[in-house]
Amino acid sequence: MRIEIPHAPLCCSYQCCEQLFVLVGHFGNLPAVIDAALHYKDEKNDDKNTDKAELLTKVDDVGPVVANHLQLFFQSQHNIEVIEQLQKSGVHWPDIAVDAAAELPLAGQTWVLTGTLEALTRDQAKQQLEALGAKVAGSVSKKTHCVVAGPGAGSKLAKAESLGINVIDEQAFINRFGNE
Repeated sequence: MRIEIPHAPLCCSYQCCEQLFVLVGHFGNLPAVIDAALHYKDEKNDDKNTDKAELLTKVDDVGPVVANHLQLFFQSQHNIEVIEQLQKSGVHWPDIAVDAAAELPLAGQTWVLTGTLEALTRDQAKQQLEALGAKVAGSVSKKTHCVVAGPGAGSKLAKAESLGINVIDEQAFINRFGNE
């Protein structure tokens, strides 16, 4: 089976998989992602339903380019047929419980992990932050809320300090959020 994305490069990288998990986590299931993609509105197709038009770009790391590529992907009848064939073959994507972001304690905050974490793996710390509503970024910016810095932290720590961003060590992170 070949999946086609008209006018868009096919991307099979870790970053794209991460983005797909973020989308499904935001919308709860594949049909909701497809619906949002098909209703995406940009300056080229401004006749779309405005209630659903901006849903995609409200998701972290989804801007107009990614939203447009998703729309093109799901507009392709061939790609929809491939998804349907996968489902008929027994491939199913479970629905994900969507937490109301506003209710999560770190909703709207961007955190950065840097240096070596000794008690937690980077994935464990990232999952914990995301479960609390935070976005975990790979670089520090003025929008960063907090940096968790372990031994060996370098340029990210220096940039956080220069921007006056709150920096905590791993133990402070564990004390604040637990190690669950």
